[in-house]
Amino acid sequence: MTAYDPNLRSFVASANEPGCDFPIQNLPYGVFRRRGTMERPRVGVAIGDQILDIHRCNILNLFEGEAVRAAACCSAPTLNGLMARGPESWAALRSALTEILREGSTALEGKEDEALVAMADAELFLPAEIGDYTDFYCSIHHATNVGSMFRPDNPLMPNYKHIPIGYHGRASSIVASGTPIRRPHGQTKAPDATAPSFGPAKLLDYELEVGIFVGAGNELGEPISINDAEDQIFGYCLLNDWSARDIQAWEYQPLGPFLAKSFASTLSPWVVTTAALAPFRVPAFERADDDPAPLPYLDSEDNRESGGVDMTLEVYISSTKMRDEGVEPMRLSQGNFRNMYWTAAQMLTHHASNGCNLRPGDLLGSGTVSGPEKDERGCLLELTWRGAEPLELPSGESRKFLQEGDELTLKGFCEREGAVRIGFGECRGVVAAD
Repeated sequence: MTAYDPNLRSFVASANEPGCDFPIQNLPYGVFRRRGTMERPRVGVAIGDQILDIHRCNILNLFEGEAVRAAACCSAPTLNGLMARGPESWAALRSALTEILREGSTALEGKEDEALVAMADAELFLPAEIGDYTDFYCSIHHATNVGSMFRPDNPLMPNYKHIPIGYHGRASSIVASGTPIRRPHGQTKAPDATAPSFGPAKLLDYELEVGIFVGAGNELGEPISINDAEDQIFGYCLLNDWSARDIQAWEYQPLGPFLAKSFASTLSPWVVTTAALAPFRVPAFERADDDPAPLPYLDSEDNRESGGVDMTLEVYISSTKMRDEGVEPMRLSQGNFRNMYWTAAQMLTHHASNGCNLRPGDLLGSGTVSGPEKDERGCLLELTWRGAEPLELPSGESRKFLQEGDELTLKGFCEREGAVRIGFGECRGVVAAD
């Protein structure tokens, strides 16, 4: 059976509802266990408002051939084992899961309660053990906006249009969606101060990003060509790379982000596979006529024609007062991943171009996703223009940067005519009170 069919429906009724994030055409992977139990976490796929337990399906002998070996990896509490198997194995398991979940299938007849767990009854975890995390800076709109705040006459550095810029992030402080975020402490220096001081950050911000999970990876010293990069990408998720702008302003020169970024990054629980995104591929960002062409190792016909992803991304805020008054969360921005100057394949290829070994479960962050319009800006630094243009909340409050009790929710989805809409779920985090 084909892995993607826009006419396919599932016997799980909620998966067929309009606007559902998780129809049968999606089947994102995550790690879960039944809430309130001490079960070993394991891998499942989201289908409507349910989770299909792949380990249980394997025990029920619902797989054959390569799908059996792929499913065996899903008894683990992380996706790393499945990620390591590569595209052929991923395709075999996806096809088998589609067959199990399609409308009219009898594979689970009488066994639904064994293999399906309601999302409302599940506890979700980080989807992978993340050995390394690299954060990129691949939105030219974000880079131009931020650069113009500090270098109005020269917002982009000379290398920006030649090379995907990135830095090595902190994997240990990546947390699951829903984890409270504590305001970090650090050194800051006010413009009129003679010396820095240490204390809580005052300019706490979020960053709307897309996370990209590495699949099988490469050996040390062996680069990954741009033609092979897509096969090395297991899937995509939502990423909030929390940032302390005042700490960042003091520490980032000459070596870049450090403590302003390493205190927390929030990851959504569901990993949408590259296969699920196939109907939503679009050409890479269209560069200006006078922009330099990518160097040959970062360029291919396939990447030019379909390296981008038409993925709508949204950010919502809800303050404590809004929740107390029953006010719905306010949408801060709506952008699109297709506006990134560098594609995911280019990020991965460049990362490995010096022979750096990428491993299953390594995470690449896209950098803040911003677009050309003001309501497409992916962080408060841009939306409030460094605090000079505060946002008004529906509760009557204003925000330059985040306050205690503010909850940020990231959402993502792909849709186009002739295809079934798929979603990424949510990535949530609330600023905890000290």
